[in-house]
Amino acid sequence: MAEPAIAGYTLVPMHLQHLDQVLRIEEKSFPTPWSRYAFSCELMDNDFARYYCLLSNDTVIGYMGLWVILDEAHITNVAIHPEYRNRSLGELLMREVELRCQVAGIKRMTLEVRVSNSAAQSLYAKMGFTNAGLRKGYYTDTKEDAIIMWKDKLD
Repeated sequence: MAEPAIAGYTLVPMHLQHLDQVLRIEEKSFPTPWSRYAFSCELMDNDFARYYCLLSNDTVIGYMGLWVILDEAHITNVAIHPEYRNRSLGELLMREVELRCQVAGIKRMTLEVRVSNSAAQSLYAKMGFTNAGLRKGYYTDTKEDAIIMWKDKLD
């Protein structure tokens, strides 16, 4: 069954066949990108994990992962390919995944974001996430702090 198109894009569950494209986005997006092995383990071995790809035709232009534990979702990663940024696609991706979470009975979402990532913080605030604290030295690659953000009621 085909996934519905959203504003010309399609959201699909991530599969191993997407990993080459996902890894290219990962490497362009983060100072310490996840490995193929890390993504493979999430997809194959983690019963809590849910990963999605945003496609333009058959090209992965973004992805989002989360862990679902009881009625909460912990967002593990979100990225949009640099060539597709500043088109509100990160928001589109997050809103579509949030809708799927609502349908699945998820009540709350949380994430950590680098204190230096003001663009992501702005997006998350726009989506209703609020600052709930700080994790000192959370990012082991740079020892940068992370802001903990929560959205306590999915709309």
